[in-house]
Amino acid sequence: MLLTLALLSAIAPLATDMYLPGLPALGDDLSTSTSTVQLTLTTFMAGLGVGQLIVGPLSDGWGRRTLLLGGTVLFAISGLLCAIAPSAGVLIAARLLQGFSGGAAIVLARAVIADRAKGDVAAKLFSIMMIIGGVAPVLAPLAGGALLGPIGWRGIFWVLAGAGVVMVLGVLALIPETLEPERRHTGGLGALAHNVRYVVGNRRFVGYALTFMFGFGALFSYISASPFVVQDVLGLTPGQFSIVFGVNSIGIVLGSIVNTRLIGRFHARQLLSFGVLLLLVAGVALTLEVTVGGTHRAVVLPLLFAVTTAIGFIMGNATALGQSEVPNAAGTGSALMGAGQFGLAAVVSPLVGGAATGMATSILVCAAIAVLALFTLTRPGRADTSAETFADEAPAPAEA
Repeated sequence: MLLTLALLSAIAPLATDMYLPGLPALGDDLSTSTSTVQLTLTTFMAGLGVGQLIVGPLSDGWGRRTLLLGGTVLFAISGLLCAIAPSAGVLIAARLLQGFSGGAAIVLARAVIADRAKGDVAAKLFSIMMIIGGVAPVLAPLAGGALLGPIGWRGIFWVLAGAGVVMVLGVLALIPETLEPERRHTGGLGALAHNVRYVVGNRRFVGYALTFMFGFGALFSYISASPFVVQDVLGLTPGQFSIVFGVNSIGIVLGSIVNTRLIGRFHARQLLSFGVLLLLVAGVALTLEVTVGGTHRAVVLPLLFAVTTAIGFIMGNATALGQSEVPNAAGTGSALMGAGQFGLAAVVSPLVGGAATGMATSILVCAAIAVLALFTLTRPGRADTSAETFADEAPAPAEA
């Protein structure tokens, strides 16, 4: 079940990165401009955010499994539409649909875990999901590059459609309904608005959500600027950049593995604190290096690895701790965290540019906000220290 949920969460990087090597060929085949081709990525990211915002709150009233089945079926259909798209306009629309359904899969996978586990147990489960999902950004571009020659960019979308079918089968076979009818919220838009107020009115949830969002913002600052910094500033080749990117992606997985092993010995909030402080220290050192230190490879590259490793201690723990604060509206909480995550990424990307100073400054600012949010808006308490098991029966929520 956990493996299936991890694959559902990994579908976004797969659908984002696998077709990137085929973008030039895609533009030639559809006789369209580079900017139009890039819209296929922009609309996908927009769909991810909108899908989470809509489906997450809906699942608090309708349940998880039906929406999860619908989302995975829609993902498979949208992959098929991308594969047979006769024009750029159709492809852009299909990518928006694909992003929406991928966002539904992401938000519901997190909500299922939040339904079944709390505290340190949830943090461990989210970290395991990150380990599995963290491999996707490493393998997706490599798989896309390997598949592009034999099957072309349309074939890559056929593969993604097949992955959607696998997800449908996984949900049917392995994912039960985790939100019992007595725990659901009814009342249409009024209940939805109540859930949103309930979630955003929880100060501790907001603190963990901001920590999660700005931790990802620091990561995306690196992702969006690193191709230019590593190649144009540090002078490495495209092949060497691929190696650097892969190694740093392994840093996320390594951080998540260590985090998973340490949960139980240390509380999830302690490990989250370590992660944000490591991110802040790396951001300060990186900013000093690119502004006054001379931007040396031997300094910049290890610091970037420290940045990505810190993310392995942040994302899973912040998600688990934030979700534990809003057990009566886990879908809404997951949706707001996910939408904020991708919304911040969309803002950060154009601001960073391709300069080393822009990348380092953005990482530092995001790290500082994450630290501020964690240590000012959250305090250890009873909700943080619960360690309920990933059991078949979730405890009934308190009355709203």
